[in-house]
Amino acid sequence: MTALRQRMLEDMRVRNLSPHTQSSYILQVSLFARHFGRSPEELGPDEIRAWQVHLTDERKLSPASIAVAVSALRFLYKVTLRKAWTFEEVLPAPKPPHKLPVVLSPLEVVRFLGCVDNIKHHAILTTCYAAGLRVSEAVHLKISAIDSRRMVIRVDQGKGRKDRYVMLSSALLETLRSYWPTVHAREWLFPGDLPGQPITRDAVGNACRRAHRLSGLTKPVTPHSLRHAFAVHLLEAGTDVRTIQLLLGHRSLATTAQYLRIATSTVCATASPLDLLPRPIPIEPKPAAPAHF
Repeated sequence: MTALRQRMLEDMRVRNLSPHTQSSYILQVSLFARHFGRSPEELGPDEIRAWQVHLTDERKLSPASIAVAVSALRFLYKVTLRKAWTFEEVLPAPKPPHKLPVVLSPLEVVRFLGCVDNIKHHAILTTCYAAGLRVSEAVHLKISAIDSRRMVIRVDQGKGRKDRYVMLSSALLETLRSYWPTVHAREWLFPGDLPGQPITRDAVGNACRRAHRLSGLTKPVTPHSLRHAFAVHLLEAGTDVRTIQLLLGHRSLATTAQYLRIATSTVCATASPLDLLPRPIPIEPKPAAPAHF
């Protein structure tokens, strides 16, 4: 391990970045250095710009993927190497396209979950929908996270390393109680194939794709689609945006408010102002004037 990598790792640890973020940043910096065959300490704005052009034009990465590379290099040069650059100019972040996710209807959720043939996979995908969890949060649920007395689920260290509580629906509790006797796990609610390890995100993704094929749904379905459906269905049922923000664990209310653009049964059911205008009094035709000879 080079001294620069060690220093960057220490900088990330003292700032309490998640292990996933740390490994992702190290990978991005390694790819950058390997592309030029030199240490990042020897590279500057010209090479950074060339790297961003390479990622965009040659590797054709999505704006979200490029944003990860930009964040990694910003951390390296701003925090670890302490460069006094104008980072908005040297390392501009790509503007992501604003696309609305395709959301499953309640009947499509029922149809999809009905095609999940493995009881453990059915339980975890049902949990993703019932509690609006990210798949990374669902796979790391522990048995102790289920509080049937208060009817809540504790999500430990979700995105942004934040804890939160979400609702435990009675229907989900019944599903988990039917599933539980089949595993007898000691720690993880959804144990994986390796002893002492939770189920992997890849295993959940594979189960999702298999159920999608069986369901015959034309809409794309991923574990994250169930989280989107959770938010939109709550919004359409009348739940306020602030409550949904807390349940989803969003940092910004603006992120949650984007679901207003998708909740068609709420937005499109709003009365047009034309319908609210008072009806005009009909104008009666004037009697014809008598003819004069």
